[in-house]
Amino acid sequence: MTRVRFVVEQHPEGYVAYPLGVEGAVVGEGDTAEETLADCRSALLFHVEAFGPEVLRSAGPILGAFVMDAEAA
Repeated sequence: MTRVRFVVEQHPEGYVAYPLGVEGAVVGEGDTAEETLADCRSALLFHVEAFGPEVLRSAGPILGAFVMDAEAA
């Protein structure tokens, strides 16, 4: 089993999650962080079944992830 890092974002309407370093779009959503992570993990497993395990190796290993603020306009 390959370990994958997920980003889980909290929004006023609920949570959204996505895996880092995966080729293609995989997103999960839910009312709690745990529910959202489970939904995203399920979507990722389907994505790997559909497109093959190479979608997990496309970007190489993710060593870390950061949240940073910057001026956008």
